[in-house]
Amino acid sequence: MTYLDYQATTPLAPEALAAMLPWLESQHANPHSAHAPGRAAKAAVEVARDDVAGLMPEGGAVSFTSGATEALNWAIKGTRGPIVTLATEHAAVLDTVEAEARKGREATVLPVGGDGLVDLAAARAAIRPGTGLVAAMLVNNEIGTIQPVEQLAELAHAAGALFLCDAVQGFGRVLIPEGPDLVAVSAHKIHGPKGVGALWIRDGVTLEPLLHGGGQEPAGRSGTLSPALCAGFGAAARLAKQRFGADHAHAEQLFRAALAHIGADWTLNGSQGERYHGNLNIRREGLDVARLMSDLRDIAFSAGSACASGSGRPSHVLRAIGLGDAEARSSIRLGFGRYTTEEELMAALDRINAAARAQKVAA
Repeated sequence: MTYLDYQATTPLAPEALAAMLPWLESQHANPHSAHAPGRAAKAAVEVARDDVAGLMPEGGAVSFTSGATEALNWAIKGTRGPIVTLATEHAAVLDTVEAEARKGREATVLPVGGDGLVDLAAARAAIRPGTGLVAAMLVNNEIGTIQPVEQLAELAHAAGALFLCDAVQGFGRVLIPEGPDLVAVSAHKIHGPKGVGALWIRDGVTLEPLLHGGGQEPAGRSGTLSPALCAGFGAAARLAKQRFGADHAHAEQLFRAALAHIGADWTLNGSQGERYHGNLNIRREGLDVARLMSDLRDIAFSAGSACASGSGRPSHVLRAIGLGDAEARSSIRLGFGRYTTEEELMAALDRINAAARAQKVAA
């Protein structure tokens, strides 16, 4: 199997697995217990907390969550006042904002251009004094576009609003600017385990709790933490920081090689320059993506027309950048990174091209 779906999830790093194993095999104490094994478990959690914080801006603290979806729900529901967000945000943001709007909270969803980037003039007009929260992704999960997060944060702060950054796809891959007040991340997008994420909260910012109970986490999130999951997340974050330059350069090289290899029949979706280059979302006129995936079952990639693997929902992101239904249905997303070799990527592209050409001949 050639794995090219890094935006959906990343392979578990051996270092993350090694960090988790002792807490799965023999060290089972509750990290919130006061006895010696509990304190040892808590110490492991705190080491992991520091490692995750090592990829964040200065001046804040990390609270562990069950994943980025919980972190984003907490950040949105835990704030007050009108919300401004973007049309290309993840469903975890857009659906939560919609739920808040149904309760009477004012919400503005800004459009993006054909490159996937927000118009800063439109953002400036929408982010008015009295706005409570501005939410924007750092790196888009579908098309890889990097939004001007720093400038959006400045606009939010000038209006007296908080700024929430969904950094799930950018964490450990691109630098997180200093501007955000809240940053949501997930372990399994940086070669860590599934089932754990975090919300970074700037010092001085308070949120209403999403989950009520023991208030175990620094910002009041309730629930017993898994030392194994936290340790795996911490190890993955530490490794991402150590390998940041090498991983970034590797993704850049793969992207350049892929663009040169795919041929003129394919069109890139989203910005080519303002983009995380571990994401290649491309379309080909008349392509039957379902058939392509069936023909290439030993290559794992995503249909570009779905906003999440297996969701069945049409892509709001591709619609937002101006693609019609036919163009969206003829799009695929290839995601690659640390453990992808150039040789396997080129071989996969050759087979994707051949299968796509065969469809055209058959037609």
